[in-house]
Amino acid sequence: MSLLREHLTDVTRHSPPESVHALDVEDLCAPEITFWTAWLDGAVAGCGALKELDPRHGEIKSMRTASAHLRKGVASAIVEHILDEAGRRGYVRMSLETGSQAAYEPARALYKRFGFADCGAFAQYRPDPNSVFMTLALGPDG
Repeated sequence: MSLLREHLTDVTRHSPPESVHALDVEDLCAPEITFWTAWLDGAVAGCGALKELDPRHGEIKSMRTASAHLRKGVASAIVEHILDEAGRRGYVRMSLETGSQAAYEPARALYKRFGFADCGAFAQYRPDPNSVFMTLALGPDG
């Protein structure tokens, strides 16, 4: 719970209220969302979620690495896990929204390393100068 509080506090510090798309605990309990935590040495090291947008398209949500575990590969492991699960579910496309501010550069770099590319707004999102939208085709049909 403290990791999610840290996440929500951080995104509201770097983005204006109308551009905050982070989910709280109640939202993460929605049936279309699967949420995971990563643990190191008995402590929560990070989290991430997979939201089903439709039977072929998923969205990465609520990615966060605990401050004490930055640069230990936690975020990469979570993204790998989410993409593996998306493949098992038969998704052909994964998308995400992250901030455009400098504070989000490490996240954007992480997603680019996995092959995500900038795209337009998707699903319920609208174009927003405070948001960067990214997508990744998971197969030839994506």
